[in-house]
Amino acid sequence: MTRKPDGPLRKGWTTGACATAATRAAWQALLSGDFPNPVTITLPRGETPSFKLIRAEKGDGWARASVIKDAGDDPDVTHGAEIISTVRIGAPKSGITFHAGDGVGTITKPGLPLPPGEPAINPKPREMMIGQITELCDQFGAKADVEIEISIPGGVEIAKKTWNGRLGIVGGLSVLGTTGIVIPFSCSAWIHSIHRGIDVARATGRNHVAGATGKTSEAAIRAFYGLPEEAILDMGDFVGGMLKYLRKNPVPYVSIAGGFAKLVKLAQGHLDLHSSRSQVDFDRLAQTVASCGGDEALQDQCRRANTAKQVLELCQESDVNIASTIARQACESARATLDGAAAVEIVITNRDGTIIARHGIGDFDQFRPVAS
Repeated sequence: MTRKPDGPLRKGWTTGACATAATRAAWQALLSGDFPNPVTITLPRGETPSFKLIRAEKGDGWARASVIKDAGDDPDVTHGAEIISTVRIGAPKSGITFHAGDGVGTITKPGLPLPPGEPAINPKPREMMIGQITELCDQFGAKADVEIEISIPGGVEIAKKTWNGRLGIVGGLSVLGTTGIVIPFSCSAWIHSIHRGIDVARATGRNHVAGATGKTSEAAIRAFYGLPEEAILDMGDFVGGMLKYLRKNPVPYVSIAGGFAKLVKLAQGHLDLHSSRSQVDFDRLAQTVASCGGDEALQDQCRRANTAKQVLELCQESDVNIASTIARQACESARATLDGAAAVEIVITNRDGTIIARHGIGDFDQFRPVAS
């Protein structure tokens, strides 16, 4: 995980803002003959950033411009990518249309804000580009019949580092951003992806989904149930963001998989499992050890432990099955957040992916693969 730098963090610009700037520059050049450089756009909340052009080309009925995405101090995988917009004069009365160029994906599954077959250029960036095109058409007395093609060189490879494949977006990246501004180390982008994963699962008829805290637990839960890609939610530390969205947009059965330490936090009522935002209460954990039959000496050792992992190891050495109790408590916490919207289970794994505890309310065994 990339560590958050010390001190004030520099904001950046979304892919959608960069695509909008490149589109304005290209269309203005086609209408006026000159590329504005830098090019200035107005964002949805009124900010007016300027972007330096990297590419400025035009020919008969078309123009192309590009900018380099600057994500500020956020560890965005698209930071430094070239965002290219090629605009062409469209057929009369065709309106403004969007097209996926090299490195921009195409939607193949329902459940996303756009239907299958559409280029993965989200509604807000489209709205921003339409606004710039319309403004320039009014200024120069032109018709708003325009083809906009967005390209991101290397986008196919960069997309492998994102969740696009899981969401059914193939062939490259998505053009995203609702405000145009990247807030460094924001949780919103991750939670947004969880929500879109749930939308896709619902739209494709999944009745069982699983969220995992990391790669090891994800591999374990996938193997245990034989789950396909679209049934896996990239929950990470944001169990609350997943459960609250599922409460309003339910899938019948939800499995939550993770390591012991993360799920101790859920058992203790935390819905954000990141180490900087929630901590294990070792006094409370020692009380749980007592409820499992641990003697006073073991309780004291657990109270003074450095990590939850150490507590688990101490209990295992003493034949105290704390993992099952934590699974049950975590399940109760998740059920309270879901408020009856779905059946839920907890699956605890160790560091090699072995399942060491499992507790659920509902018939989850129906989803186990049938042995051949």
